[in-house]
Amino acid sequence: MEKNYDVIILGAGPAGLAAGLYAGRSRLSTLIIEKGQDGGQIAITDEIENYPGQRVEGESGASLVARMTEQAEKFGCERVADTVTEVLLDEEIKVIKTSKEEYYSKNVIIATGAYARPIGCKNEANYIGRGVSYCATCDANFFEDFEVYVVGGGDSAVEEALYLSKFARKVTIIHRRDELRAAKSIQEKAFANPKVAFMWDSVVEEIGGEDILSEMKVKNLKTGEVTTVVADEEDGMFGLFGFIGTIPNSDLFKGKVAMDERGYIVGDENMNTDVEGVFVAGDVRIKSLRQVVTAAADGAIAATWIERKISGYL
Repeated sequence: MEKNYDVIILGAGPAGLAAGLYAGRSRLSTLIIEKGQDGGQIAITDEIENYPGQRVEGESGASLVARMTEQAEKFGCERVADTVTEVLLDEEIKVIKTSKEEYYSKNVIIATGAYARPIGCKNEANYIGRGVSYCATCDANFFEDFEVYVVGGGDSAVEEALYLSKFARKVTIIHRRDELRAAKSIQEKAFANPKVAFMWDSVVEEIGGEDILSEMKVKNLKTGEVTTVVADEEDGMFGLFGFIGTIPNSDLFKGKVAMDERGYIVGDENMNTDVEGVFVAGDVRIKSLRQVVTAAADGAIAATWIERKISGYL
């Protein structure tokens, strides 16, 4: 006989796991569906420093997520490892179809996350967490007094470069055009910052190094000249940050819930979407800060709102 859950959570990153924890503690029948490893982007982060309550002496993304998973399971969350192929959200009872089964619930939390748009250079994946990063707030501290390079020219790229300049001794923005796309006020701050330099009309073609990032090839798109950048001998490495946008994991929900032009799902302060019984949490929703702590908060809010609705408090 088919089971109708109180809530089905799509995704087991920090948002989904926090939602599972809160839903489970509220004695809601809860199912988390995740096709890959728990944690999403944070699972591949070697070291975390800014999550409240983490181990001060050192915390990896994997270790933090493992404890989140354990907490969610302690309070009764059921788990399914499968790929969601279709969602039917219009009716009171939502239907979640996977490659193996169908699941039913009156409430669904979309916590499928987002991923950084890759820089697009050769060997990029080999150096993620070993010199390549997509989050200045997460990783700036690890590059204190080192040189770092930022790929991009929009608002977030220049803002993140300015943030990195508080830590790095030099920040070079690599941009494929001859002028920035960022707002003029942000550009002015970058041009006035003595620690910020620019490589115009350029793209990163290839990166390398023995165990950590220590060299890269940068091509000038106008002249065709390729420059090899090598880490300072005393440093032994440099940082490469990609800020050319993120991509939400929301294709499955297009035409089913409201989104912005980039595919991020619209949610209110209680994580409600425009569809009754459908909530959104974490990096897949429109928000100003995509961090573990904000994702976890989103999940907690969504699950709490569902519990209140089921209990008749709303």
